[in-house]
Amino acid sequence: MQSSQTHRSENIGSKQNPTLNPYRFAAFEIWNRLRWDLQIESWHSRSKVRAWKDRYLGQKAVIVCNGPSLLHSNLSRLKGIFSFGLNKINLLFDKTSFRPACIVAVNPFVVEQNAEFYNCTEIPLFLDSCGLQRVRARKNIAFLHSSSQNKFAQDCSISVYQGYTVTFVAMQLAFHMGFKDVALIGCDHNFSTKGPANKTVVSGQKDDNHFDPNYFAGGVKWQLPDLPNSEAAYSLAQLAFQSDNRSLVNCTVGGCLELLPRIELEKFVE
Repeated sequence: MQSSQTHRSENIGSKQNPTLNPYRFAAFEIWNRLRWDLQIESWHSRSKVRAWKDRYLGQKAVIVCNGPSLLHSNLSRLKGIFSFGLNKINLLFDKTSFRPACIVAVNPFVVEQNAEFYNCTEIPLFLDSCGLQRVRARKNIAFLHSSSQNKFAQDCSISVYQGYTVTFVAMQLAFHMGFKDVALIGCDHNFSTKGPANKTVVSGQKDDNHFDPNYFAGGVKWQLPDLPNSEAAYSLAQLAFQSDNRSLVNCTVGGCLELLPRIELEKFVE
């Protein structure tokens, strides 16, 4: 999703691999796991996520990313196709009748800033467990446990790896649900804003990195993308899909993501 030189991904994950020695890292993971498992909501959410397992075996799905190119995608072609919306996809709702089948968000800044919508929508939501601080538990919400282990989760009811981008979490959920062919749109993989990867910054008055100028605007906090690590995560996803005789492709109009095979959206959905 990009601008001039710097590349863009979707949104950076909230939890990165801690710079700890192996023993302290293991202790961190165990504590992180137990802290979530000891909450009643963890068991409710795990049951909800498990209920989605292999529900759409052999079908197609589209992950709707949030780059500016999304405005050039023909969303009317998604009718009858399961779609994953990401983060603040609801900012598109006043411009189109398109509605995703579910929405995924794992970054704490995104969840905090979009909590009002998450607290009132009936669209199924998959939110990181940090969302419990801002979003009340309801039947249409499943909270996800995020692990720092660098791997592709084929069963998301236990944990997911954020892979420095919510797009990677959506890929894991798509695999978990059984989709055979999955495509990305609006994944420009290119940002106009420059700076160190994962650095928390304060937005200006206008956002040129996403489909809506108000996406990150008006002095809110957000994290700069980590494109190399995002691509490493996409490689894990591609390997998982290929190994199970499934496909993962890029139907974005333009953009800078060349890791995945490109095809036109019209051809993918036919």
